[in-house]
Amino acid sequence: MIKVLVVEDSPVVREFLVHILGSDPAIRVVGIAHDGEEALDAVRRTHPDVITMDIHMPKLNGLEATRRIMETDPTPIIIVSGSDDGREVVTTFDAMEAGALAVLRRPAGLGHPEHEATARELVQTVKLMSEVKVVRRWPRRRFGEPAPRAVEMGLAQEPAKLRIVAIGASTGGPPVLQTILTALPKTFPVPVVIVQHMATGFSQGFMEWLAQSSALPVHLATHGERILPGHVYLAPDEVQMKVARHERIVLTRDEPENGLRPSVSCLFRSVAEVYGCDAVAGLLTGMGRDGAEELRLLKEKGAVTFAQDKDSSVVHGMPGEAIRLDAAMLVLPPEKIAAVLTSLANNGHARWRNI
Repeated sequence: MIKVLVVEDSPVVREFLVHILGSDPAIRVVGIAHDGEEALDAVRRTHPDVITMDIHMPKLNGLEATRRIMETDPTPIIIVSGSDDGREVVTTFDAMEAGALAVLRRPAGLGHPEHEATARELVQTVKLMSEVKVVRRWPRRRFGEPAPRAVEMGLAQEPAKLRIVAIGASTGGPPVLQTILTALPKTFPVPVVIVQHMATGFSQGFMEWLAQSSALPVHLATHGERILPGHVYLAPDEVQMKVARHERIVLTRDEPENGLRPSVSCLFRSVAEVYGCDAVAGLLTGMGRDGAEELRLLKEKGAVTFAQDKDSSVVHGMPGEAIRLDAAMLVLPPEKIAAVLTSLANNGHARWRNI
């Protein structure tokens, strides 16, 4: 039985969420809270397995409540948002930086054509997040910490031109991507393409949140646009993002892969075909195995590949599968990744060779 605490200031919405969650026999709502202050007390009393958290609340908002819970009683937190306000959507990603694991749209109301699908998504997300028993955190990069040298990475010193960086992430990914992009210099000479698994409706807010701290321009990718050096491109909702020859983005309505659209596997496969050894690609924290096989394909093509290390991953599914498949040449914590990318972009990446 999964114990859930519902934190929501609206009585109508609170009752609606309790009804949806309580309809699944594997879930029991063990408490409700009207605001962030009540949430702090309820966490100590009920010891939930998962918390659903509203953002805009009186007394103590969802962001600050998340931050305090993660400091005192670390618990998997899902942000459930019913707002289209851009500022609130950006705040949801601040809450993820503070430790929340996922963000979802509030399920559509009874009678709405999307009610069943969105209610099912909430239930499934609660079940998945309940498996994350310990929310792991990672240290920020220490000032002046040197980047790993090429010899430490086990790479042969044969320069190859780096033309693109491709990254895939899922659960726990947004703060890691923020850490990486914040640390990349504004002179970074290579485009970055990213697939981040995320609930529909949050990609625009995610882009705006990343842009606040990145020295590089961050965009939601559009079909047919040119891939420019030093720019970051995020896959939009409900499309597959690929790269094409002549440095172009291609967005399609192709079927989901690994149950996902956008899919890391789809992006990585196109990067392998178009860029081959002139790419660097990596998998960050997340559930499942999306992108792992294709990361191995990229390695076989001569690209430099990396995976986030277990200690810093909220969930080590995707990067762990890549490591198991011997698809990752480098296993790195987030604070090391930007330094490695910068070194490879500025000096030419070293081709891997089997010795």
